[in-house]
Amino acid sequence: MLPKFMLPPIPKPPRILVIATVIATTFALLPPAIAARMRSEKSREPRIHLIQNMDNQARWKTQQANPLFADGRAMRPNVEGTVARGELRTNDHLERGRVIKDGAEVWADTVPSGLEVTEDFVRRGQERFNIYCAPCHGWSGLGDGPIHRRAQSLVDGSPTLSYGTVWVQPKNLHEQIYLDQSIGQIYATITLGARSMAGYKAQIPVEDRWAIAAYVKALQASETVAETMIETVAAPAEED
Repeated sequence: MLPKFMLPPIPKPPRILVIATVIATTFALLPPAIAARMRSEKSREPRIHLIQNMDNQARWKTQQANPLFADGRAMRPNVEGTVARGELRTNDHLERGRVIKDGAEVWADTVPSGLEVTEDFVRRGQERFNIYCAPCHGWSGLGDGPIHRRAQSLVDGSPTLSYGTVWVQPKNLHEQIYLDQSIGQIYATITLGARSMAGYKAQIPVEDRWAIAAYVKALQASETVAETMIETVAAPAEED
């Protein structure tokens, strides 16, 4: 290997080539540098949109005036009688629990046609009842659910922390006023709510609401039958 001083000198590139290379590199780095800065800063100007694809076009904004219409509004009201798809509810028995009897609208005392009260149907109602109703009304429908017990203990145990709050016990579904209600009225109460009880129309489908109503009537009947059997057994025997 030859000593360094004996090696031939390496020719330097032409000056014009060095300058051209520096300029080209600088211009090549400008786009990513500008893009990085634009991404890191906020601006009121719209972003660069090379391919429009009909993304930006003339349109009216919310609450904007529009002289095209007689009322001067760009927002148009719904056409009278418009019904959203899937929201055409014409079966009052199914949707509202109401039927026409002797020319008058009354609460239905049967489930709608198309629904069959079977053991599976009632068990489905029991399952939904235990999820949505039992926390307040209790699993037996006596109004002694865990939410009631907890709320009552807080009100009774610490009056200073309750700030004057009064807790109203959930209704006992075995009281005579509720025993006299038809299945359609119970269904309507589940759907729309009553007094401090909210409705469950948004959470529970129609068929499941009817299943719950059927289970409530079965629950009431079981309690009534049990009381009748106890009274029968406890009644003194008639002497011959």
